[in-house]
Amino acid sequence: VRTYRMKDLKYLAAYIIPALAIYGLLQGGYWAWSAVIFAFGLIPLVEPFLPSSTRNVTENERNTLLGRRLFDWLLYLNVPVVYAIIALFMWQLPIADWTSAELTGQILSVGIVLGACGINVGHELGHRTEWGEQLLAKLLLLPSFYTHFFIEHNRGHHKNVATDLDPASARRGEMIYTFWVRSVVYSYLSAWRLETKRLEKSSIPFWSWQNEMLRFTGAQLAYLTLLVFLLPRGEYAWVVLAGIIGFLLLETINYIEHYGLRRKQLASGRYERVRPMHSWNSNAQMGRIVLYELTRHSDHHFIANKKYQILDHHEEAPELPYGYPSSMLMALVPPLWFAVMNRRIPDTSQAIASPKSARTGQAVPSQ
Repeated sequence: VRTYRMKDLKYLAAYIIPALAIYGLLQGGYWAWSAVIFAFGLIPLVEPFLPSSTRNVTENERNTLLGRRLFDWLLYLNVPVVYAIIALFMWQLPIADWTSAELTGQILSVGIVLGACGINVGHELGHRTEWGEQLLAKLLLLPSFYTHFFIEHNRGHHKNVATDLDPASARRGEMIYTFWVRSVVYSYLSAWRLETKRLEKSSIPFWSWQNEMLRFTGAQLAYLTLLVFLLPRGEYAWVVLAGIIGFLLLETINYIEHYGLRRKQLASGRYERVRPMHSWNSNAQMGRIVLYELTRHSDHHFIANKKYQILDHHEEAPELPYGYPSSMLMALVPPLWFAVMNRRIPDTSQAIASPKSARTGQAVPSQ
């Protein structure tokens, strides 16, 4: 039991990125790039030489892991860490004599923290049913101006994943840069549409405190106003830019997770049920740890509220040739990405297009 508990502590490595970001903010110089170099330099360089694991936990281990609050607290602690890093960044901006290269490194480092420790952890907590955990999820999404993700991801993406109805499912041959625009814009519009539909179904007025999109909008405007008030000389723009980098990292992960994979549309007009074959996975160990098992994405879509420490590997799930950080970098070079990935898309991933659905954008429920 003592040995297995040591294995549990591996997820402490997820704090390396925020720790490097804090050190970089305090030290400046080359250290401003330390979190960037670790996440997108060291991990892609080292990961191919480390063993990957397809092992799934046993039933006894599963019950034990679910009973350990350590795994929940490792997520909760990201909230004070993320906001402490934002506060430190804001404190340093007016007084630090950073060069352009240093400032660029700091913005990227804080953006990586907002993506990995903010949105990614917010995603995990957003699938929980406890009110307090959902609140923490929304707090983690706020600095990236992506609170609408809480609605669209849970009620939209998980329903329409791997179909053309889902803005967050990349199509075969689609460049990541056009995907960014499409996913960002249409995911936001989808969140408004989903929330409006929920209100209408419950006979709740649109202009109501129960309209969560209105609350999210108010919270984000309040956050932006606070930034402008505390950084009146314009330095707030760098904090906003870090938030944009955070949500672009999320969208890059969305891109690689479902690229080219499609569910078949049945004669009834419904789509086949979501299966492990509709998400790309990676069992590379470092990526699994720093992203809290997000890389076992097929099992997450199979059972959305399944906690990260017990996510399973599925043999039928398509495997990325490299880990998540390496794949994200590769996606930024579209010709290279297409050359590596297009031939790997399973032949079974051929959706039967529905002209009416594609034209109207109305969701067709999956079975």
